[in-house]
Amino acid sequence: MARVRYGARSEAEIAATRTTRLPDVWSTGVVAVWETDPDAVAAVLPPPLKPTGRPLARVTVSKVELPGYPLGAGSFAVAAAHGTVEGWYPLVMPMTHERALTAGREVFGEPKKLGEVTVEREGPAVRAALARHGVTFVEVCGTVDGPLPLPEPAPRTDFYFKFLPAVDGSGFDGDPVLVHCLREEKVRRLERVSGEVVLRESGYDPVADLPVLRLIDITFGEKTSDQRGRVAERVDAQALLPYVHQRYDDPRQIHDAPPQGSGD
Repeated sequence: MARVRYGARSEAEIAATRTTRLPDVWSTGVVAVWETDPDAVAAVLPPPLKPTGRPLARVTVSKVELPGYPLGAGSFAVAAAHGTVEGWYPLVMPMTHERALTAGREVFGEPKKLGEVTVEREGPAVRAALARHGVTFVEVCGTVDGPLPLPEPAPRTDFYFKFLPAVDGSGFDGDPVLVHCLREEKVRRLERVSGEVVLRESGYDPVADLPVLRLIDITFGEKTSDQRGRVAERVDAQALLPYVHQRYDDPRQIHDAPPQGSGD
């Protein structure tokens, strides 16, 4: 009998999926950082995360040349701290392919959603944008001024909440966990950009609530990073519940009933 592909995998095949390491994959894109409203930053952070000493927001818009197909990847995050650990708490991470969503959401708890990601450069002119549901809710435009010194490889921490909504709609199935996602980032090209960050109103991605009060910098560059995660702690389900809507365009979709005969 031919192999049934939905059948059980062997121990060796399962082990291979855990140990296979992809070669360095370099992305090209734009990073913008700015000071925003400190009250808005505090409002979006679920406990136990707290604001840092500086109310920063950060948007990353990248093209990733994965073998076989290009990927657009974006992130909109705010500075946050968990105890003595400082890092970034992403609010939305648009991706152009489903493959990029799966591990991020299911393994790490990343707030990834399908969206449109644009990175364009023509001579010194640069444009990067994130769009969903027909709205370009982030746009970064500018002109490359010149090269910047390459930073040394440096660690970065992102914070995610991993959870499963309860099947009866009462909260969660099991305790949610706070994940520290640790990355070692290497940069091989970095340029300064003079420009602006435009945030547009979107009912699905309301990043306009974190306005650009003082632009710190915009850069264009090429980088790669590894990624590993760890569960930092189990969190209070009732404290996290008011923030669950951040993950979904409409929280009611969690319990949408499929139409009869759909096969779901």
